Amino acid sequence: MPELPEVEITCRGIRPHVEGQVLRAVTVRDARLRQPVPDDLAAELPGRALTRVGRRGKYLLFDFEPIAGLVVHLGMSGSLRFAAPSEPPGPYDHVEFRFDEGALRLRDPRRFGLVVWHAAPAGSHPLLADIGPEPLEEGFDGAYLYRASRGVHAPVKHFLMDARRVAGIGNIYASESLFRARIHPLTPAGRIGAKCYDVLARELKATLLDSIAAGGSTLRDFVGGDGRPGYFQQRYFVYGREGEPCRVCGARIARVVSAGRSGFFCPVCQKHD
Repeated sequence: MPELPEVEITCRGIRPHVEGQVLRAVTVRDARLRQPVPDDLAAELPGRALTRVGRRGKYLLFDFEPIAGLVVHLGMSGSLRFAAPSEPPGPYDHVEFRFDEGALRLRDPRRFGLVVWHAAPAGSHPLLADIGPEPLEEGFDGAYLYRASRGVHAPVKHFLMDARRVAGIGNIYASESLFRARIHPLTPAGRIGAKCYDVLARELKATLLDSIAAGGSTLRDFVGGDGRPGYFQQRYFVYGREGEPCRVCGARIARVVSAGRSGFFCPVCQKHD
């Protein structure tokens, strides 16, 4: 599933093409996504100017005038790409937003994506009401993580992946950040001290920024809004590297399954307390 860096890259890639433009038409070729695409989408949004393209967690946000907000989630393997008018749609381009110079196309082979709208700014949509703070914002730090984790018995990896605690963090970046902070993924979140959370907050930000700079991770068929794949997966320390040598100490990377999800760690660099 595309995580925060991939969604941020998509946001940055499509923004120059569509922000400030008027939406001319919406074509829904297959409404059967995670939730059915609203029946009135194609009637309500065309003719409005797109004033802002943003992101909240793993959601893409589009604000229009007169006031309307569109929220898009890429699902498990979706992408939102800007295509030239002459480029024909593909078989999985389920929803298209047409502008004067081209179209945004939601390509979603597995149809786990989401497209919803309401007559208010996108950031106020009820879907976003319970999302936690953005890890790249200035106010996000170890002190917040320490406060939020008190009394939490779940493993710290699950804590990071809880969107109510931290916005946009999935399996990949939780695993990579915990390695960089030298914290075992199964350590109960409430047992980790303030100094360790200071380190984790710094490494989480650094990991996300490194991934954004590298164009994100190519997962299945994910590519950014400009159609180019990322290459951060070539720099993984632990994720998906079971049995391979640790890039720091040489020990074999291990895998553990918790709550049905695979986690990866170095048993030497990330000792379980």
